[in-house]
Amino acid sequence: MKTKGWCIFPKDVQCITEKSERYGRQLLADIWVYLKKEPHQFVTVHEFAAYCGLNVEDLLDYLD
Repeated sequence: MKTKGWCIFPKDVQCITEKSERYGRQLLADIWVYLKKEPHQFVTVHEFAAYCGLNVEDLLDYLD
């Protein structure tokens, strides 16, 4: 059984948006600024879904 990750990475953003990995890095950087996170902190799936206006359950199913 595969476990669901809590963090989202540029490669995940690339698969979700079908854009480049560079776009994924930039989008995550924008989310870090928006959420006032430190560079060493991760962006969670829930934070990403809220920022992008996506349904968390659908996103977790897609990432699984």
